[in-house]
Amino acid sequence: MTKKIVKNIPKKKTDSVANLTDLIKNKKTIMIASIKNLPSRQFQEIGKKLRGRVIIKVPKKNLIFRAINNSGNETIKELQEKITDSVAILFSDMDCFDLALELIKNKSPTKAKAGQMPPEDIEIPAGPTDMVPGPAISELGALGIQIQIEKGKISIKEPKIIARKGEKISQGAADIMNKLDIKPFSIGFVPLSAFDTKEGKLYLEIKIDREKTLEELKSSFAKAQAFAVEIGYISEDTIKLLIRKAAMQEKALEKIKAKIKEETKSKGENEDA
Repeated sequence: MTKKIVKNIPKKKTDSVANLTDLIKNKKTIMIASIKNLPSRQFQEIGKKLRGRVIIKVPKKNLIFRAINNSGNETIKELQEKITDSVAILFSDMDCFDLALELIKNKSPTKAKAGQMPPEDIEIPAGPTDMVPGPAISELGALGIQIQIEKGKISIKEPKIIARKGEKISQGAADIMNKLDIKPFSIGFVPLSAFDTKEGKLYLEIKIDREKTLEELKSSFAKAQAFAVEIGYISEDTIKLLIRKAAMQEKALEKIKAKIKEETKSKGENEDA
């Protein structure tokens, strides 16, 4: 008769799983965020800013997987595919997208390194710099950057793109950006996926472009406002424009009336003659 081997699980692990399971059951939002290449100092700084609103965990995969299974929620299991190396699990009562936006806002700019690939073209702007003539002249020239010396400092004559979107940054380009204190990248928590336990909604892809969204909102508002003015819809956002439009129309009508009056008078004088 073979003996059944019972594996003793350390209490520390069982307590960790129990804590994670409790968070999954009781917090509104469970979010997976990438912390790849995030220095520990920035990790700690962001954690302090979110303290009281967000609980951040970086558990081993087997522990979070076990907690997900223990939660009894079948939908959240789909998040397991997103839990890879270099990710943190965030628990909060904030809305998923409010939390994602908070993470984006807390990203900080960082210098470029050779071999990185920028998400957009990187351009050296024209204008004065704090660099003094010397080795920097040849370094700038190697990148095709035209310069001139003004008041003992190097000045860039015209803007120059030194790194293209999707192409690796050269060592020379990285060195010049660092000397000019140009920080084209940002580091922080990158929201990947989330689950709203209260609504039962799963967001497997979270992409937030704050600037683009604001531009789209401004464009949509302008179009809606113009349409509202055209049909005479009165609201706080259209009343001033409607009054201005009415004033312009009144002036146009006055001109037409004056012209008709002048033409009638001229016609009457001709008939009398």
